[in-house]
Amino acid sequence: MKIFCGRANPTTGSVEWLEEDEHYDYHQEIARSSYADMLHDKDRNIKYYQGIRAAVSRVKDRGQKALVLDIGTGTGLLSMMAVTAGADFCYAVEVFKPMADAAVKIVEKNGFSNKIKVINKHSTEVTVGPDGDMPCRANILITELFDTELIGEGALPSYEHAHRHLVQTSLGEQIIVPPMELERCPGAPSVYDIQLNQVSPTDFTVLSDVLPMFSVDFSKQVSSSAACHSRQFEPLASGQAQVVLSWWDIEMDPEGKIRCTMAPFWAHTDPQELQWRDHWMQCVYFLPQEEPIVQGSALCLVAHHDDYCVWYSLQRTSPKKNGRFHPARPVCDCQAHLLWNRPRFGEINDQDRTDQYVQALRTVLKPDSVCLCVSDGSLLSVLAHYLGAEQVLTIESSAASHRLMKKIFKANHLEDKINIIAKRPESLTSADLEGKKVSLLLGEPFFTTSLLPWHNLYFWYVRTAVDQHLGPGAVVMPQAASLHAVVVEFRDLWRIRSPCGDCEGFDVHIMDDMIKHALDFRESKEAEPHPLWEYPCRSLSEPQQILTFDFREPVPSQSICAEGSIELRRPGRSHGAVLWMEYHLTPDSTISTGLLKPAEDKGYCCWNSHCKQAVYFFSTTLDPRAPLGGPQTVSYAVEFHPCTGDVTLDFTLSDALGDGC
Repeated sequence: MKIFCGRANPTTGSVEWLEEDEHYDYHQEIARSSYADMLHDKDRNIKYYQGIRAAVSRVKDRGQKALVLDIGTGTGLLSMMAVTAGADFCYAVEVFKPMADAAVKIVEKNGFSNKIKVINKHSTEVTVGPDGDMPCRANILITELFDTELIGEGALPSYEHAHRHLVQTSLGEQIIVPPMELERCPGAPSVYDIQLNQVSPTDFTVLSDVLPMFSVDFSKQVSSSAACHSRQFEPLASGQAQVVLSWWDIEMDPEGKIRCTMAPFWAHTDPQELQWRDHWMQCVYFLPQEEPIVQGSALCLVAHHDDYCVWYSLQRTSPKKNGRFHPARPVCDCQAHLLWNRPRFGEINDQDRTDQYVQALRTVLKPDSVCLCVSDGSLLSVLAHYLGAEQVLTIESSAASHRLMKKIFKANHLEDKINIIAKRPESLTSADLEGKKVSLLLGEPFFTTSLLPWHNLYFWYVRTAVDQHLGPGAVVMPQAASLHAVVVEFRDLWRIRSPCGDCEGFDVHIMDDMIKHALDFRESKEAEPHPLWEYPCRSLSEPQQILTFDFREPVPSQSICAEGSIELRRPGRSHGAVLWMEYHLTPDSTISTGLLKPAEDKGYCCWNSHCKQAVYFFSTTLDPRAPLGGPQTVSYAVEFHPCTGDVTLDFTLSDALGDGC
């Protein structure tokens, strides 16, 4: 069969129509490709061969079959290298049909047809399962998708899809599937308030212009009745609509010339005039469901509210036009949004964190391990089962966590694999454990009642309560915890505890004195929780370990005390000390709830965004009128009280000569 092909003549500028073979495009592409050049690249070939041998050896050393996925196989060279290196089977994916046909012949000619399957598809179309292109996921991924620009041939999306759908995770082929109720749940009605100024515009895709949704004229009679307000808009880009970022403005005069706005800096008309505040922030509203939207295709954003709450939805047409009205608040019916807050969802979806627990579990699990998991709604029990524990039990004391874990286990066909014990740990009996002794006690630890970092030491009390049920040589993970501190200078957060003195020319010292008296009574000796990723600060000292807690032993009867000093190494105003916990899963693996990496040269800190850290304010440095002073040290006395579980703190700021403030 012949076809006509249009071709521009570069000399005359005219378009010429020539009769060509129907496979003309294929022949052109093959003729002009660099397949031969790659095959002549001996250095490339040798290095790939060495890398493939090493990868196959690593998998074989784990006692696993080596199953290879080769994306963009071309001639099948890398797949043949893999089989020669000992791979048990290779799936060679090639989207270009002439090349895929050639690969089949080359593989057959070299005698590897029984070990290599050539799949003529784009890798994103490859299916996995009993009736799929691959019966199971691969555990080795080899590709040659690179060009001079490295990623110009679509390496990033191909790798992204392969890791998500075609190759094994750190759990092998096992993936924790969320229950359908969780997928469909509209979530909790509570707003997620946040300092949006600390969220970079590069961290999200803007899908719409800023839309004025509704206004309330407080100078006139207002109604508290439920209502909805819609705004039609054309998406600026295509993508998945997941959240609505919202804030409000307030006008102080009828003409609207005197306006106070809560807009973040990237939506502010004059970012230089931006006022830091913590009493009014911005709101993140999660849509009931993620909605795919297409650039230019008009949609309606609908703001609903009753007398106390606001929530949003996306609709294809305006509610006024189709008569639909949804006054009812979204209600969580899956239990997860009642048990886990938004940072907890982020923590659970943090793959790096999960991988760290998986690697730690691999070092302590044995085929005959009897595991008892203690944390509220934790997925550690699922990880332990997938990694080969003989028996897994989990204590879920609250009704909400019990119901949620039942749904998760059912969705993953684990209802008869993992036993839920619905009682408090101190009430545990031998019958609950089917007469067996626990060989591995697990905890993240995470408990929904925890406010300050050390509140999760409840795990230690649980470990003590179940001590009689631990077998000889039982392993506790985490094996220990430590309390850490660093002295910081806040960019803005100090303002929430700073005396005002005069406010716009008015004397408010009486309020300052009232607050100081209240703080002297109790809270100046206490810390308060803050998510510090929202509140930039500089470390003025190096982080210091203050206390350690050994979970391998029961809670002691005597207090654990520590006294010492922290030297300030950077200039600045010492606003307070930040404290956090680190959990030592094994001797080689630690999870930090505070600093994630050493501070930069100037002291800027990177905090764990899933957790709140504890802030102990130094009252003597919170007044911006106070002199800055020279080099200083901070003395501390910290005590853990076993009878109450409290941690008492006392920090004293002094100059280099030891004179108190």
